[in-house]
Amino acid sequence: MKKSKVSDARPLRADQSGNMRTVRKVIPYLWPDDQPWVKRRVVIALLLLLIAKLIAVGTPFFYKAAVDALAGESTSADLMLGIGAVGLTVAYGMARLMNVGFQQLRDVVFAQVGQRALRMLALETFQHIHRLSMRYHITRKTGGLSRIIERGVKGVDFLLRFLLFSIGPLVLELLMIAVVLFVLFDVWYLAVVVVTIAAYVWFTFAITEWRVKIRKVMNDQDTDANQKAIDSLLNFETVKYFGAEAREADRYDGAMERYVDAALKTNYSLAFLNFGQSFLITAGLVIVMVLAALGVGRGDLTVGDFVMVNAYMIQITMPLNFLGTVYREIRQALIDMADMFDLLEQPAEVEDKPDAVALKVNGGEIELDNVYFGYDKERPILKGVSLTVPPGQTVAIVGPSGSGKSTIGRLLFRFYDVVDGALRIDGQDVRDVTQSSLHDNVGVVPQDTVLFNDTVLYNIAYGRPEATKAEIEAAAKAAKIHDFIVSLPDGYQTRVGERGLKLSGGEKQRVGIARTLLKDPPILLLDEATSALDSQTERDIQQSLAEMSQGRTVITIAHRLSTIADADQIVVLDNGQIVERGRHEDLLVRGGRYAAMWLRQASEEDAAA
Repeated sequence: MKKSKVSDARPLRADQSGNMRTVRKVIPYLWPDDQPWVKRRVVIALLLLLIAKLIAVGTPFFYKAAVDALAGESTSADLMLGIGAVGLTVAYGMARLMNVGFQQLRDVVFAQVGQRALRMLALETFQHIHRLSMRYHITRKTGGLSRIIERGVKGVDFLLRFLLFSIGPLVLELLMIAVVLFVLFDVWYLAVVVVTIAAYVWFTFAITEWRVKIRKVMNDQDTDANQKAIDSLLNFETVKYFGAEAREADRYDGAMERYVDAALKTNYSLAFLNFGQSFLITAGLVIVMVLAALGVGRGDLTVGDFVMVNAYMIQITMPLNFLGTVYREIRQALIDMADMFDLLEQPAEVEDKPDAVALKVNGGEIELDNVYFGYDKERPILKGVSLTVPPGQTVAIVGPSGSGKSTIGRLLFRFYDVVDGALRIDGQDVRDVTQSSLHDNVGVVPQDTVLFNDTVLYNIAYGRPEATKAEIEAAAKAAKIHDFIVSLPDGYQTRVGERGLKLSGGEKQRVGIARTLLKDPPILLLDEATSALDSQTERDIQQSLAEMSQGRTVITIAHRLSTIADADQIVVLDNGQIVERGRHEDLLVRGGRYAAMWLRQASEEDAAA
């Protein structure tokens, strides 16, 4: 099998500095300065944990005393207030129950702390993703991104819980048991326990580090398979168009085959780890029990002492076995969370200035002042574009593909910042105002309106969530979609499907127009809003767009020149520069680039007819 390219994409995060970075980022969720109730719950949980551990270490004494009483060696039973074997057995059972009870109470007290951290980090990650630039989102795989978030957020709750309640308490319990064995028996018992624990910890950590690398490959293959599945489902129609179901199934099965291969290695290595751990623990247990048996044979120890030693060794075995699981999970959680924190540290390309103010739109004049821009430094798109759109007027931008038409729209909405020059609205540079106020004042009707998998009502109301039902219906009527909506079985409560697939292209566009009308922005950007529609639907929607444009400043990016003949000004872009500008009639008379485009499209339409 070929080595996964995904796993080679970046170095494995097993280094200590990376782990410490992750832990440092998690600690504030455990001990926030502005949330004293969180600190109280952490302290109470730790106290409950300490009580549980003290009870756990003391429990074998009741067991020993009960066995001594039954064996006729009453010394230890007398020490236990003379309550007899039955009473000691009941006390032993109560101690075990109290140990479990305090641990469960500890979990109940801490639950809100862990869930609060999970919720806060999930929200922070979600908000940060929306702050990231368009450049990031068009290059990022959505399916892989969702898995990174899912695994990272789950890792937070796990790490908080087990850092606090597993590693530290485990060390405490082992130390307490070691002291008991040293005081009540002799140094050889302690030596065996220490060597056993040291060998166990070394073996567990060494094998787990090896397994982490395998698990990393498995995670990458899982992400890759998930991405292929989501990508294929999102492009369901394209798959059908090209009869590519078998091809997509092969791609997905290939990714799953690589995942299964890595998963099998993970399972095999887990079996080796479990057997090795069991061997070391069993060897230590047998050696200690042999020492105790010899002590009983010599008369130095009682049968109760033999049983107590066995109980303590079993008590050591349980948390050590747990240590293996916890260490593996913590290492995996650290990897998953490192991916998520890498995402959180991804800088936003477009950010508000510290002194940014809200955009104030008086008339809605848009000015591009000698604007230069390129998505790649080596490939400039706009080369010194200067353009003014007067308040309340419509300016159409036309030109061949790649000339920079849609780029101007993205700069207006500030998906990107200009490389040089300036873009202003009513004299205010868009880089000096808040993005939220800019977005509030600019409405966009794109070429392909994408809808949420929710109701028609929800999708229209997305333009202004606080709008009343009457306002939503008024916007739908203005977009000439109301009658269609009420004809549906569920009316406005009809669900539109994933990305609005249950609606036709024209219906989706009208919903998008209604959504933008409800937003009621003073500035409107129509980005080839009808180019994907048939001629009849396009003519119908053009009427709605014309009515929508009344009283607003409009930039319309068009492919079909017939749709922008009534614009106040037409700008022809070519190779990132304005080569012509003027009204439709003037440009035709001039006989330049625009006139040639007009004649070519007219001849194509005649040929199609």
